[in-house]
Amino acid sequence: MTKEELKILLVEDNDDHAELLLMELEDKLKDIELFRVSDGEEALDYLYRRGDKYSKLTNHFLPDLILLDLRLPKIDGIEVLSTIKNDKNLKKIPVVMLTSSDAENDIIEAYNNYANSYLVKPLNFDKFSKMLDSLAEYWIEWNRQPN
Repeated sequence: MTKEELKILLVEDNDDHAELLLMELEDKLKDIELFRVSDGEEALDYLYRRGDKYSKLTNHFLPDLILLDLRLPKIDGIEVLSTIKNDKNLKKIPVVMLTSSDAENDIIEAYNNYANSYLVKPLNFDKFSKMLDSLAEYWIEWNRQPN
């Protein structure tokens, strides 16, 4: 996978976190295709092309990577993760939980539902930026996925 091919779905309800993620990822990955939704229901609507908003999208893509917050309105991140990983057409998409929670129960529940990674958002901007650098390098430069 090359940088030009990476398509990311960001599922994040906090506008400030989303803006920071978008700025950092776009700075690090010049040619990514990134789409953001703000709740769990919208994430599933996007992935399944449901509803007026997504059923007629011409630029719709299935992502190469999903960055999924844990605490989401409408449908929480664990339920979204479980739905993705129990769907034969979606389960191969890597899902990285990107959350503020470092609670052991949340980590266990995420991995029990086949999260590919669990990252806790650092409060310090420099550490957050460094984490995103590592995330980008891993998923773009090193990780290989089936077509």
